[in-house]
Amino acid sequence: MESKDLALKTSKHNPKPGHRVLVVVLDGVGIIDTKDDISAALFKHEATLPAGAFAAGNAVNAAWMPNLAAALAQPLFRTLRAHGPAVGLPSDDDMGNSEVGHNALGAGRVFDQGAKLVNQAIESGALFKSETWKWLVNRPEMTQGKATTHLLGLFSDGNVHSHINHLFSLIEGAKRDGVKRVRLHLLCDGRDVPPTSALEYVEKLETFLKTVNNASFDCRVASGGGRMFVTMDRYESDWKIVERGYQAHVLGEGKSFASMREAIEQLRKEGNYVDQNLPPFVISESGKPIGTIQDNDSVVLFNFRGDRAIQISRALTEENFKPFERKRFPKIRYAGMMQYDGDLKIPEHFLVTPPTIERSMGELLSATGVRQFACSETQKFGHVTYFWNGNRSGKFNEKMENYVEIPSDRVSFSERPWMKCAEITDETIKQMKAGSFQVGRINYANGDMVGHTGDFQAAYVSNVAVDLQLGRLMQAAKETNTILIITADHGNADEMYERDKKSGKVTFDASGKPKAKTSHTLAPVPFAIVNSEALGAPISLRDDLAKGGLSNVAATVLEIAGFEPPSDYDASLISWSAEKKS
Repeated sequence: MESKDLALKTSKHNPKPGHRVLVVVLDGVGIIDTKDDISAALFKHEATLPAGAFAAGNAVNAAWMPNLAAALAQPLFRTLRAHGPAVGLPSDDDMGNSEVGHNALGAGRVFDQGAKLVNQAIESGALFKSETWKWLVNRPEMTQGKATTHLLGLFSDGNVHSHINHLFSLIEGAKRDGVKRVRLHLLCDGRDVPPTSALEYVEKLETFLKTVNNASFDCRVASGGGRMFVTMDRYESDWKIVERGYQAHVLGEGKSFASMREAIEQLRKEGNYVDQNLPPFVISESGKPIGTIQDNDSVVLFNFRGDRAIQISRALTEENFKPFERKRFPKIRYAGMMQYDGDLKIPEHFLVTPPTIERSMGELLSATGVRQFACSETQKFGHVTYFWNGNRSGKFNEKMENYVEIPSDRVSFSERPWMKCAEITDETIKQMKAGSFQVGRINYANGDMVGHTGDFQAAYVSNVAVDLQLGRLMQAAKETNTILIITADHGNADEMYERDKKSGKVTFDASGKPKAKTSHTLAPVPFAIVNSEALGAPISLRDDLAKGGLSNVAATVLEIAGFEPPSDYDASLISWSAEKKS
């Protein structure tokens, strides 16, 4: 389609042109009412909050955030749905995540996403009828036991990167198609599920394998580690993570154990590790690893989410690979559960086709000649670019788009919970004052990345730090005729303690401390329009969109920027008044 066909029409609601729009994503900041009834505390300009705010584990409510409070106290505030079907996931029990959240924010529509697409492909049998599956397993080397099928991925039911049921289905499919030997390379989670829940999944796997293993089919765990220390780096933040995984999965290098259960139990005793930080381990028999990846083997990465799948995919497939030295590079048949980067074709082979998201807000604005700006630190840079643009790498128009990445710290986020929020603000205000963009988007990663550590104090500090920067942005917005749209992609820091599913009460460990929660939440997220005076005409929030979600933001941005949203975009959240402001 020609770019002129994508150009947006000017809206009739544009009484005072010249303003700009900036979307501010407070990653991982949900807005919830807790059973301690302290959610209203967020809206109060008070430095001291009730003890209940801390007892509830809500680091958003507890933090001193007067600038966010001011934004949420004015009339142009509501909450949005950011999980389940509202972002293309199967059910309301499925927490949102940054990838699907930014897809929805940028696309203006809801698309079936990873887990839902994989579920459909498995249930229909389409996955096992695909040419890629046949290419992987339907060959004599597999059915004669001369080669091995390896299944690599995140080992939990968090349903953010992967799901244990998908792993079980792949094992059953391999057995059904005559594969003799399967080896599993499993990465413990502890972020999308409780931080020390790995043995629960090991028990499920052990029970499952008893039902499928027999004299002609041998499936066993071969290697593993914790997702944040082994294999699953993203945005090239730390290639050492991927290198450790490569050495364990391919070379069999790592501390040796007789089973995955033994590995987890022993490593916890030695280092007091939570699941996500477990070092690499290898399962051995008679002093030898039982499942290194060899020439002619097949490897499936069963994660469906792309950000933490791209680098290991490159390491296992790229001929001229530079990030680290590979001692051995086996010639394998490799496939991802999905294609993780459609533009770069990573990987070339995949089992389930990802959603094709065309005509994203960024693409339409570029085709219309609108200058855009995107900025975040490394940890979320891909979210305001690749995911925002509909799973597309690069820019739509080099002349119209300015992307700025602030390098993230390479230390635990609980040690520096302020992360790079100040640097992001510095760059954004510089661009605002230079008048370099008409529509922009930035992401403050703190609420999510620090929330994932399970450290309440650090999450508290992270929110305070972000609020300071939000105050700077709000002041700069007044000085530069910029309208801010403040929202989030999902919850996380709003619920830092585990709660009993039946009673809703905080749960405690044997020492009497609250059990840390490191996963996302089902909380709605804030949506606030700040400095709307720059429009020159009054607006209000529609009252007929009670179930509005993240996908409604794009049309809202386009309207405020002076354009008519496409007819198939989800509705704008605002209404225009015929009366001019006095």
